[in-house]
Amino acid sequence: MGRVDGRVALVTGGSGGLGSAFAAALAREGADVAIQYHSHPERADEVAEQVRQAGRRAHTVSADLADKSGAQAMFVSVGEALGDVDILVNNAGVDGERGRAWEIDADSWTKTIEINLFGAYYCAREALSGMVPRGHGVVVNISSVHEVIPWGGYSAYATAKAGVSMMTKTLALETAEYGVRVVALAPGAIRTPINADVWQDPEGLADLERKIPARRIGEPDEVAAVLVSLVSDEASYLTGTTVFVDGGMTLYADFAHGG
Repeated sequence: MGRVDGRVALVTGGSGGLGSAFAAALAREGADVAIQYHSHPERADEVAEQVRQAGRRAHTVSADLADKSGAQAMFVSVGEALGDVDILVNNAGVDGERGRAWEIDADSWTKTIEINLFGAYYCAREALSGMVPRGHGVVVNISSVHEVIPWGGYSAYATAKAGVSMMTKTLALETAEYGVRVVALAPGAIRTPINADVWQDPEGLADLERKIPARRIGEPDEVAAVLVSLVSDEASYLTGTTVFVDGGMTLYADFAHGG
């Protein structure tokens, strides 16, 4: 038996990187999986095929999650195709434009907040409106080590992830008495296409690994394994906190041997 047998999971940003690993891992553990994407439907179709090969039902849906009506329509689509959502993985997000806060375009900064924070809220709102009356469900907000580590050049992204952290705590506080859990999962440096320009460059990789006490970057399957545990009954008493999967990045690697 799988750890999430018979449950319906929705993975936003499920067409690539961590999202595809999440979808595949949930399917292997018995969940039917809906995959949200914003572009590249062919990638979403590939992930859906992985879900079906695991013997589970799959559904793909295109949605603009920075718009609350997009989130609403997505949940209607998933409900009609697979049934009520038991597990929401709020994974969709972007790094945003790189640049110092006073130099980048203000509209670009705002858009990054809308996608990473507002979008996560819109999806959580839709999920919780169904989970609370049913008395069960789990929302996992994919955060980042940058909810606690400032990131020069990416103030909007770091700000949004800090917001996701507090949103997670507050939603967990509001929903715990109804049997619903809300947690955050914060990856560190993971080998995905979004940061390929770093880990494919020897100098960039060496610089990154110096920032990680484990001295290596993580793999998507390592994060997905933790996700499955978080949404399963193994974590039934865990809510309102962030679980970091970062090789110790938040521990400040420069202080490993004293200061």
